[in-house]
Amino acid sequence: MTIRDSSVERAQAGVVTDPIPDPQVPERSRGRRQFSAKYKARILDEYDGLDKAGKGALLRREGLYTSLISEWRGQRDRGALEALGRRAGRPQTDQRDAEIARLKRENERLAEDLGKARTVIEEQGKLSALLDQLASGNASTRRSETK
Repeated sequence: MTIRDSSVERAQAGVVTDPIPDPQVPERSRGRRQFSAKYKARILDEYDGLDKAGKGALLRREGLYTSLISEWRGQRDRGALEALGRRAGRPQTDQRDAEIARLKRENERLAEDLGKARTVIEEQGKLSALLDQLASGNASTRRSETK
C-alpha cells in the first residue's frame, strides 16, 4: 500500500487530510529582484511604524530580509530618493579609464615587440659583419693560393 492509496482510502472514509502536494518544481527566478525607490521608501515607512511581530510579518509577506531594510535605511540617510534609486553593487567604471588601461597594455606589448625587433636587427648586423669578414677572408686566401 502506498501513501497515495492510504490517503485516498482515508478521504473515502470521511477523514479530512491535507491535500497531496504538487510535485512540480517551481520555475527558477530570472535574476535578482530590483526594487524601485518608491517601493523601498514605502516599505521603510511601513516597517518603522510596526512592532516586532508586525515587522516579521511584513518581511515574510514581501519576501525581504532585515539586511535589505538596513541597507535601504543607509541609502535613505545618504541621499533620500536619489540613493534609493541607485542599484546596489560596484559602480560602473569610466569609459576613459578602460580605454587608458587598454592603451597601456597595448603600449607594453608594442615596447616588448620593439625590443625583440632591435635584438634581431643587432644579431643580423653581427651576422652580416661575420659573413663579410668570411667572404673577404676567402677572397684573400684564394688570391694567395692562385699566386
